[in-house]
Amino acid sequence: MKDNIRNFCIIAHIDHGKSTLADRLLELTGTLTGREMKNQTLDDMELEQERGITIKSHAVTMSYKADDGKTYILNLIDTPGHVDFTYEVSRSIAACEGALLVVDASQGIEAQTLSNLYLAMGHDLEIIPVINKIDLPAAQPEHVAKQIKDLIGCIDSEIVFTSAKTGAGVAGLLEKIITVIPPPKGEDEKPLQALIFDSMYDQFRGAVAYIKLVNGTIRQGDKIKMFNQDALLDVEEIGILKLERIKRERLSAGEVGYLITGTKNARDIKVGDTVTYAKNGAEFPLPGYQDIKPMVYSGVFPVSTEDYNDLKDSLEKLKLNDSSLVYTPESSTALGFGFRVGYLGLLHMEIVHERLEREYDMSVINTFPNVTYNVYLSSGEMEVVTNPKDLDMSKNIMRIEEPFINASIITMTEHIGAIMKLSLERRGVYIATDYIDETRVVLKYQFPLSEVIFDFFDKLKSISRGYASFDYEIAGYQATDMIRLDILLNGEKIDALAAIIHRDKSYHYGEKICRKLKEIIPRQMFDCAIQAAICSRIISRSTVKALRKNVLAKCYGGDITRKRKLLEKQKKGKKKMKQIGSVELPQEAFLALLKIDE
Repeated sequence: MKDNIRNFCIIAHIDHGKSTLADRLLELTGTLTGREMKNQTLDDMELEQERGITIKSHAVTMSYKADDGKTYILNLIDTPGHVDFTYEVSRSIAACEGALLVVDASQGIEAQTLSNLYLAMGHDLEIIPVINKIDLPAAQPEHVAKQIKDLIGCIDSEIVFTSAKTGAGVAGLLEKIITVIPPPKGEDEKPLQALIFDSMYDQFRGAVAYIKLVNGTIRQGDKIKMFNQDALLDVEEIGILKLERIKRERLSAGEVGYLITGTKNARDIKVGDTVTYAKNGAEFPLPGYQDIKPMVYSGVFPVSTEDYNDLKDSLEKLKLNDSSLVYTPESSTALGFGFRVGYLGLLHMEIVHERLEREYDMSVINTFPNVTYNVYLSSGEMEVVTNPKDLDMSKNIMRIEEPFINASIITMTEHIGAIMKLSLERRGVYIATDYIDETRVVLKYQFPLSEVIFDFFDKLKSISRGYASFDYEIAGYQATDMIRLDILLNGEKIDALAAIIHRDKSYHYGEKICRKLKEIIPRQMFDCAIQAAICSRIISRSTVKALRKNVLAKCYGGDITRKRKLLEKQKKGKKKMKQIGSVELPQEAFLALLKIDE
């Protein structure tokens, strides 16, 4: 039985046809009928369909009768392509013995193609190179084949040419999967070891784990435990994954399926954890497990303060389906009560905000995103700062460390100069240049994560006319000269506008914010001072002038003292107003920070 199983995943850059190729495989193996088929079948979330990207992993079991007359079980584990979900990709890859490396025939090798390929090679997977979209007028299959051969050292006969849209070459690919990818190696007699490569939340059944059995067998009614959790759980249901869950009595080594324990707590089932028996289980977990740590934080506040409880409920429900989401309550003098939310990256942040608006009908204000900082004090303590207002510059700080990334930028050779200029502006440290061929190049840089989390990718696409692709991995923390920049309105600090920024950029950034806020804040009946400050030192200021009534309109002439008296009276009134008046900060002010460079 095990010899007839093939577990594989599809790795590719965004928009290289991964989900469309999965559709054709489902169609050719008869897993779905023509009537059930739709575009990007595995991308069942509305956002996935709309954006054309894979956000969540999916697994599906297909049966295929090969040319040798045998029927094979093909387990396809679909993976997200975006850098924010690298950990999820690595766990999906760990559940496979082979991978289809899909490359667009018109675009060639891109940044995430490389990073996911190296991830697959690190797990010793058999790689089948697939050149997709050969039906496009701009396709250059021979040119792309040369790039792949130079990259992984394969020969022409190992490359499969397909068009996922028309179905050309997909039947040959199925045969290739059976001949090239080895069957799983596990043994049924050994103690149970099953890898959780994904999980989801079913509102009726609780947390559902997607598992790959490495060793042993699992049956309904077994008592199990997770290596990295204390809870003992009962197996309520197991089975395989078509597009729906199909119940089975048992699963054996090498098989991929689902596991329901009835737990309503999504924290009990973590991606990357190992399932074993509660008694006489395996001694060691499978390697590679790690707690997912958020890299980007932002404040999320309801537009109306009465919606706080609704926002709390929405985040709780969203966390059940997105285990990597982290949030804690926080309050702000300007925005009231809300939450500090942690994300894996910028795309993850965008997806969470859009899901809050669409699925839960929440109108929220988002503060400027920032990364986590390690602050070392002279007392020897280390504080982790996720919110700029928590950085106390009055303490004896020895050093502040910020996260850095190793980035790969793939671009056309004519854009190298412009990209290097942009990288320099973002405190990038040049590492190396590698040529893929005579027209395409890989630039390797080290960046502070805070410099690329916002609009770096947009600017990169703009200066390269859409051709550059960007990928990164976390490279650890390094000490840099970071300071806290405060924004004051009428002498009062607005905590939601505080930022942690490099000292060299602080003056320029403070000046820009003051100028931008002057355009946005409506005029009051009194002068409103907008100031940017480092500690207690003001570095920039602009003033929103008061609305003034022309009190001299009734004076046709006469003595100047009469005019002075009226102006002095107005001046006193403005001074009194300034003492008791408060400035309402419109929501556009927070959006303006996000567009500070425009």
